[in-house]
Amino acid sequence: MPAMPVMPERFHLYDTTLRDGAQQEGIQLSVEDKLRIASILDGLGVTFIEGGWPGANPADTEFFARAHSELQLRNARLVAFGATRKAGEKAATDPQVAGLVAADTEYICLVAKSHDEHVTEALRTTLDENLAMINDTVSYLTELGKKVIVDCEHFFDGFWANRSYALEVVRTAAEAGAEIVVLCDTNGGMLPAAMSDIVSATASIGVDLGVHCHNDSGCAVANTLAAVDAGVMHVQGTINGYGERTGNMDLTTLIADLQLKYGWPLLSDAQLAELTHTSHAIADIANQPHVTRQPYVGYSSFAHKAGLHASAIKVNEDLYQHTRPELVGNDMRMLISNMSGRASVQLKLGQLGLEMADRDLAGKVTDLVKQREAEGYSYEAADASFELLVRQLTGQLDDPFELISWRVLTGENVDEGQDYESSEATVKLIAKGQRQLVIGEGNGPVNALGQGIVKALTPAYPQVADFELVDYRVRILDEGRGTDATVRVLIDTTDGTHGWTTVGVGTNVIEASWEALADAYVYGLVKGY
Repeated sequence: MPAMPVMPERFHLYDTTLRDGAQQEGIQLSVEDKLRIASILDGLGVTFIEGGWPGANPADTEFFARAHSELQLRNARLVAFGATRKAGEKAATDPQVAGLVAADTEYICLVAKSHDEHVTEALRTTLDENLAMINDTVSYLTELGKKVIVDCEHFFDGFWANRSYALEVVRTAAEAGAEIVVLCDTNGGMLPAAMSDIVSATASIGVDLGVHCHNDSGCAVANTLAAVDAGVMHVQGTINGYGERTGNMDLTTLIADLQLKYGWPLLSDAQLAELTHTSHAIADIANQPHVTRQPYVGYSSFAHKAGLHASAIKVNEDLYQHTRPELVGNDMRMLISNMSGRASVQLKLGQLGLEMADRDLAGKVTDLVKQREAEGYSYEAADASFELLVRQLTGQLDDPFELISWRVLTGENVDEGQDYESSEATVKLIAKGQRQLVIGEGNGPVNALGQGIVKALTPAYPQVADFELVDYRVRILDEGRGTDATVRVLIDTTDGTHGWTTVGVGTNVIEASWEALADAYVYGLVKGY
């Protein structure tokens, strides 16, 4: 491996999830959401948390007011974000600058124009006045004892358009007292080689430099690493790469790259091991899906499907993995499919706590999985159904109940003059020697079946009342057959602590749903949840 750059004496991880990340389509953070995310970020160990733009909207103003009393930050410093004063005014009397001061943070980050066309066309002022706006605002805030970071918006595009003016913006900010000047690839169109050259050219000014990259060219992390190689000591990004358009630089990827590839001790080992949890927790608060193929922290980041890979991993996990997943709080997963061989099955069983050293038995499991996949089943994401399949094949499954029959009726009811559709499920089963015949009612046939099975099992297994269906997915497998098509159903279930996924296949969606639903309750009871 080639020699990596030496870590600077000071290096900053600057998170802007609460402001720039919140500009992503579909993200709407409440003040409570922002306080929770800030606490998680502080635990991870970032240097700065940009809380928002106080004065620009009431929610951000409230966030800073509450943060001082409700956030007990141990690692990070809170930063207020704003802009330089308006053209033709004074920083001391500008209301927007006053809002930054009122936020009462030690650090303030100012956005400043560094592209000449943006100055004349967006700000509608002169190039000299823009420099005066930067100088006046930075000087005023530093005189008040604030530590100022200046984000040079559209710096790289501005450098190509008018190199001397872009550099003069950086120089003006530095001479006015800015501690760090951040070079922003606001449109996200840069490539790593050009990024490195421009950062190197700017470094001659002599101020500490940072970088802020967007991902429109798919190079946000690569561009940030190129800037780090060229000497920046401050990087800005968001958790999971949240942000408008295609997003910002993903801090989870960058942190892992710098710590595991560069060998820079930015976080403690315990903090780094929280990286996956941090990614998922913030995604949940922001009501965003987990990106399964996200580097390091994605559910599929260390998932292996090919039998050839499994055979090698069984000998040495490092042969098909670039790092150990547990370092970032993730896990290796073996995907069981028609591509699996004996090694895949044996490794998967080991992960599930089921020993199977017998190669012939592992071969039988492999053949059964391939046969079932040909019928439409998929065990890649349905570990629970796979484990039940193996337990049944090997005689290790003690069924907690015996199904006799089920039936669903769906129709229209008239209640107090209002028409509505409802479903009714009849479930017959035997649990702990007791025969149960119950009727479940629900909003739709699957919900009615779920209500029915819970009512039938509760006398014998009260804990099933805590089982909750949290996701339900249907896929038509042979679309050419129309309504006679085979369907696959995946159901995610939780008891509040554990989560598991089951699969069902049938010629109609109700049949497939019942199989996945029944498996979900069998698995939860077998595991003792």
